[in-house]
Amino acid sequence: MKILITGNMGYIGPILVNHLKTVYPDSTIIGFDIGFFAQCITSKGAFPEVNVDQQVFGDVRNFPEKLLEGVDTVINLAAISNDPMGKKFEEITLDINYRSCINLAKMARKAGVRNFVFASSCSMYGAADDFPKTEDASLNPLTAYAKSKVLSENDLQGLASDDFIVTCLRFSTACGFSSRLRLDLVLNDFVAGAITSGEISILSDGTPWRAMVHVKDMARAMEWASTRKLSNGGSFTAVNIGTNIWNHQVKTMALAVQQLIPNISVTINKDAPSDKRSYKVNFEKFEKMAPDHQPQYDLEKAIKDLESGLKNIGFSNQEFRNSNLIRLKVLNDFQEQGLLNESLNWTNKTLQ
Repeated sequence: MKILITGNMGYIGPILVNHLKTVYPDSTIIGFDIGFFAQCITSKGAFPEVNVDQQVFGDVRNFPEKLLEGVDTVINLAAISNDPMGKKFEEITLDINYRSCINLAKMARKAGVRNFVFASSCSMYGAADDFPKTEDASLNPLTAYAKSKVLSENDLQGLASDDFIVTCLRFSTACGFSSRLRLDLVLNDFVAGAITSGEISILSDGTPWRAMVHVKDMARAMEWASTRKLSNGGSFTAVNIGTNIWNHQVKTMALAVQQLIPNISVTINKDAPSDKRSYKVNFEKFEKMAPDHQPQYDLEKAIKDLESGLKNIGFSNQEFRNSNLIRLKVLNDFQEQGLLNESLNWTNKTLQ
């Protein structure tokens, strides 16, 4: 089995590659990444890409078609990956997350790739109603990131066929430790604050709802999608990825961290403007389609995973919100150094 993963050198990629190599030890895995976050290592072990059979550096906006020869499955993780980055780089977000995705899918279909897995997002549901969102619910994307996912899904559906099976995994908000950890994710932020300063600072008023999923459970879902059969969902399907027990308000997650890590204070920004990015999600479709690939992590296990991972690397940076574990900070720093231009292309200047 030959698998191509775009965006493999981010938060999810190292976990996904390790998982796939465990499940498919004889597989050939090709990684394709621009390298924005290659240096953001949060592990004491080997460089994460030692498990990749071939690592190619490149921009998904200029993807080399020849790399798809003989590939069975494409997993597209390449993206401007959160709302703050999407706000600053809105048009680039559409180029990378949407237009490049569709171009890649067209090339993959032409090359005879069997399965195309797209890392989508539950954020496309936008503002919450009184009921958990199913895959048939109306979409209300509120950010450039969410809009890029909606546009991609719409066009991918038109490309799917009996010979080109497309699976859009609408992931809940990610969490959990990784060898390229991100701390611009809500639960990861809370645990980092608890460990470094003994304080959790909720930037919102704490009321928004979030569905959560551990990064290792995301990898399990992508494993399932990488070999999904036509008989299980047809040529195209979009699936919410997570579990019904993981619909939590932000303040509930903070209080759960406080309960598990002693001597922690929690502060809520009561003056924060209302965060409309609030939604509950229904995961019954995923339960029916992938009963053997259901999430294994709950909130308590995820908190303990993050705590042990951060303590293992001796993490103590109280100013982590201004560190290279915040993705927008990394891009801003590269631009200030003249290494990235306005379009987020490498300028080929030497890093001093």
